[in-house]
Amino acid sequence: MSIKTENTFETAIEQSLLDGGYTVGDPSTYNKDLGFFQDDILSFLERSQPKRWEKISAIHGVNTKDRVLQRLNKELDLRGCLDVLRKGFVDYGVRFQMAYFQPVSGLNPDAVTMYELNSLKVYRQIYYSKKNKNSVDLVLSLNGLPLATLELKNQFTGQNVNHAKKQYRDTRDPKEILFQFKKRTLVHFSVDQDEVYMATKLEGSKTYWLPFNQGNNKGKGNPIRKDGNYRTAYLWNYILQKDSWMEILQRFIHLQTEEVDNDGKVYKKEKMIFPRYHQLDAVREITQDVL
Repeated sequence: MSIKTENTFETAIEQSLLDGGYTVGDPSTYNKDLGFFQDDILSFLERSQPKRWEKISAIHGVNTKDRVLQRLNKELDLRGCLDVLRKGFVDYGVRFQMAYFQPVSGLNPDAVTMYELNSLKVYRQIYYSKKNKNSVDLVLSLNGLPLATLELKNQFTGQNVNHAKKQYRDTRDPKEILFQFKKRTLVHFSVDQDEVYMATKLEGSKTYWLPFNQGNNKGKGNPIRKDGNYRTAYLWNYILQKDSWMEILQRFIHLQTEEVDNDGKVYKKEKMIFPRYHQLDAVREITQDVL
């Protein structure tokens, strides 16, 4: 499959995600101060947890929406997006979930119903900054929380995955709330037709990129696909599809914390671990065999 513009590439990825459990998000609803999609968050909380919403509304009255969003914002800054996503947050004794993960079996119909209430959205061209007109190609969110960004390049316009990495390095300010380590987005993908690289922490020239490729003939890169699709299509056709992405968020991403002693001063060092393609694939195959 050939593409002549970046926009065509973007559209193909978006369509695949829409076929795989996502809906289209409105980029203009991104809140640049809070770093999330507040309407989606409120909609999810009211829809999935009506009794809890009723309870918190009785406490906050007309200020309920603002108070809940401010509480969530504080929890995200304090604990990080991954922890809030998995464990939820508490406001005035009322506990809210921010995601419902897929039950191990379909035996509990209530758990299956709750899983279906999750809202995955794909946003194109998010203007994330109040300082400039920079935009990021794709943002993926879950229930209003932005979790992944993708910068896309294609060889027909004379650019490749290295230009995407350079764009992240040179024009994506790590201090912007969307890119702040662990507080909002958890992973960033640089993508072209042939290769994918990922990073879990943007820090300018120090950003560490890892290949997220399948490998080709025991070497690097990705194999040519028999169906004529892009070599990197596995990213959006498999990895980022709803069930796969939800499982990665639930089980595979890990925030590693270690204490480092620097001349008697002890400080915490944190690293977000996102599985490489082969690690993910191997664990899934083993799990499937065990089941």
